[in-house]
Amino acid sequence: MGAKSTTAPVTDEAVEVVLGALVVRLVISDDAPVRLLSIVPAGRPIAADDVAAPRPRVTPLVELSLAGESHVRHSHDVRHRNYAASHRLRYVDHRVDASELVVRQRDPETGALVTSRLRSITPDSVSATTRIENGGGTDLTVEYLSSLVLSGFAEVVAADIFERLRVHDARMSWTGEYRWSDRSLTDVGIVDVGIPHATSSSRTSHSVGASGSWSTSTHLPQGALEDRETGLIWAWQIEHNGPWYAELDDVGRDAAIALSGPTYRQHHWAETLAPGEVFESVPASVAVVHGTLDTALAAVTRHRRSIRRSTSVGLPIIANDYMNCLMGDPSTEKLLPIIEAAAAVGAQYFVIDAGWYADDNGWWSTVGAWTESQVRFPGGLSEVLDRIRSLGMTPGLWLEPEVMGVDSDALAELPDEAFFHRSGRRVAEQGRYHLDFRHPAVRRRMDDLVDRLVSDYGVGYLKLDYNINVGEGTDVGPSGIGTGSLGAGLLGHDRAYVAWLDGIRERHPRLLLENCASGGMRADPAQLAATHLQSTSDQEDPVLNAAIAVAAPSAMPPEQAGVWSYPQPHYSDDLNDFTMAQSTLSRVHLGGRVDLLDPRQRDRVRSALAVHAGLAEFMPVAEPFWPLGLPGWSDEHLALGLRSESRQVVAVFRRGGSETIELPLEGRARDARVLFPTDRAVQLEPTPSGVRVTIPADPGSCIFEVVSRD
Repeated sequence: MGAKSTTAPVTDEAVEVVLGALVVRLVISDDAPVRLLSIVPAGRPIAADDVAAPRPRVTPLVELSLAGESHVRHSHDVRHRNYAASHRLRYVDHRVDASELVVRQRDPETGALVTSRLRSITPDSVSATTRIENGGGTDLTVEYLSSLVLSGFAEVVAADIFERLRVHDARMSWTGEYRWSDRSLTDVGIVDVGIPHATSSSRTSHSVGASGSWSTSTHLPQGALEDRETGLIWAWQIEHNGPWYAELDDVGRDAAIALSGPTYRQHHWAETLAPGEVFESVPASVAVVHGTLDTALAAVTRHRRSIRRSTSVGLPIIANDYMNCLMGDPSTEKLLPIIEAAAAVGAQYFVIDAGWYADDNGWWSTVGAWTESQVRFPGGLSEVLDRIRSLGMTPGLWLEPEVMGVDSDALAELPDEAFFHRSGRRVAEQGRYHLDFRHPAVRRRMDDLVDRLVSDYGVGYLKLDYNINVGEGTDVGPSGIGTGSLGAGLLGHDRAYVAWLDGIRERHPRLLLENCASGGMRADPAQLAATHLQSTSDQEDPVLNAAIAVAAPSAMPPEQAGVWSYPQPHYSDDLNDFTMAQSTLSRVHLGGRVDLLDPRQRDRVRSALAVHAGLAEFMPVAEPFWPLGLPGWSDEHLALGLRSESRQVVAVFRRGGSETIELPLEGRARDARVLFPTDRAVQLEPTPSGVRVTIPADPGSCIFEVVSRD
């Protein structure tokens, strides 16, 4: 369909726009804001009652709050709804082409021009942003701007909506990542307050979000709302590497989800626009499908692959000296035997983690110069890196580019305005100052560092860590002049940092970039789109880590999920198999003391890595699924599957409970064969609904491939 534009004002006219396999349904009027009816798969008829329904039931396309004013009703309402500026917006025009819907509205009182852009990414998903331009003659300060507001979840007025709609979101914590829940509206605090009007609501909400600079320290910036009656699921995500906010409200006998980046109320964010200036929200997206939560997460996986800017580099096996190994205390003497052992079991990259730049372990507050320690490496760091290359592996190094220690020798290399400030003081967090990547001196210095590591040392991998949460942000801009809100400073830095990552990839297309923030504390779609791999956790217990490893592909494509496996000489064969199996269906981060394993133990590690290598072409096109559901933290039985049109591979873990596990699997009758470990007493038995797996060991594991029978 070619581009078309409509500008004539109308009264309550329904507009349907097809984007991929989805239909966006709007109501445009001459005396009200543009309102969103729903985003649903194509083919679902629009109900006349949806257009004629009382207007408060239908959600505005945009929620906008300006400084000096707030809500137009319900003064005690703490939700991001019913803002005065939102209600003043009036339709200007809309434009549609084959993959994009653009809707413009204007606030006649302030002159603000608000543009909503919904773009088809995959057949099942759309990405949305909102842009505001100050078209008036005085400054405007924006305190809230939605990226995407979703509604139309209950297409009929239903008395059971509070149980019928299911809310899915995921809690995060350090070493306890990706913990999903499945709750009703009542479970999350939204109840039927007994007022009979269809437009009534409890004026409460269920919200999730992140504060400060760790975008995923408390929740994943994603979730889903499932209608158990129609089988429709809306899976959303906010594509930002800093503060964000998602709010689920009841709206009459329906619900609405407002997605945004930072807000004034939650994050000390406000953006002041002079006449003619513009601001654009962070992106948000939604995938809409019929099916189960697995179906929705598969659609989100396809969307994430489509927006990823990092190019595919295969699935090289990565060894790293940190986890349950040297733990930030490397040296030539300690590293060489580990490097030899990693190469012997099949590693293709070897990464020297934290500590390579400091003479002793007290380096936390001195980081920032990023020059090698002569004490740790008396023959030079190049001696170790050359040994890595001589064994056929690519060397890598750890960096924490956004911080500089308060005792660093490099502090004088940057001007004061290159650091985060609050109320006239440089922000110190856990012995580190935070660099502002909006400042050209910061970017230039870090570009020079990366270029030097690649050219002088031949580094082909950078683990980019981030171990502090700097809080609300900075109120000083790169010029050294105060720039208003703390949140605006943090947002500017976050966007500049992602742009810096894009520049690294452009200059060094063969350099692998791993995103890490004390494990998974910044595992958001913006960072994932700009890097090749994501560290999933810092969890050191292999039994606990199984829940993290199984759930991680819900937050990222499996080929980006860097999962630690750390075999140890004192582990049993079953426990070593258990830890190795956790990374086989994701990306191997091989830790542990592989140098101390005996020949038989090394053979077991080697066989697990061989299975992983055999998935190199399959994994980047496969979609994750969870035969036993997304794991609970203490579940005794866990399972993760990957499937494509031609192949299905499943990893099963036992952490107690029965040794027999029934796995429901879709499709025709099938056989199954064990891929790893092949010498244990694991049994597979096809059943009419799936496969029965028997794992005698506790903890124990099994990776098997499903083979369909004609």
